[in-house]
Amino acid sequence: MSSYGTQQALGDFDLSLSLASPAVFTGASAAGRVEAELRRAIIALELPPGTRLSEQEIALKYGVSRQPVREALIALARTRLVDVQPQRGTVVVKFSVRKMMEARFIREAVEVAIVREACTAFSPQSRQRIADLLDVQEKAAGRDDHASFQRYDELFHVELAEGVGMPLAWEAIRDIKAHMDRVCQLTLPGTEVMLSLVEQHRRIMAAIDAQDAAQAELAMRHHLTEILRALPKTEANYPDLFE
Repeated sequence: MSSYGTQQALGDFDLSLSLASPAVFTGASAAGRVEAELRRAIIALELPPGTRLSEQEIALKYGVSRQPVREALIALARTRLVDVQPQRGTVVVKFSVRKMMEARFIREAVEVAIVREACTAFSPQSRQRIADLLDVQEKAAGRDDHASFQRYDELFHVELAEGVGMPLAWEAIRDIKAHMDRVCQLTLPGTEVMLSLVEQHRRIMAAIDAQDAAQAELAMRHHLTEILRALPKTEANYPDLFE
């Protein structure tokens, strides 16, 4: 079992080792940059569920005052990636099956609507960008490059929204997707699983190319339930990471 599932990972996690290479953030955007880096580390499980976050340590890490760090943590609390707890401070939230189900429900409603719209009209430029994305995503899967795979996966869904002229639709689900992305770090362990997801993307696009809204909807619903099929085993393997 991965060390993510151990009590040590939750209780004695070394924040100084978990974040990216030291960087100094300055200017008005300091809070936003700290938020972005913490968000990335939380989704990548470099800051596992249950990790206590220290304003002082984060401020020292990035060479900023505690105020932008506090603002960053407040923003992360709004997206429910961290929780401010009495007597404990700020803690990275644990996985929640209930929240995962809710996130999938909301995301499915939005993305099904997007692919149905795409069957009516879809930008040729976006279609070409998606073709290129799927090729590089497949190569990332082939070399078992999980980080790149997830980045291309997100860009695929972003480009679907862009292709129907509705980028705000993606913005509406970006934060809830983060909760699903964290669990994906544990459910996409190897090349075979990742390649199957690329094939699901290709089936979605084939339906859009054929302007078959019913098939596009079916393909998208199947794609978005992939993580739910893996949840029971994931929860059993990593019980310390779940509520």
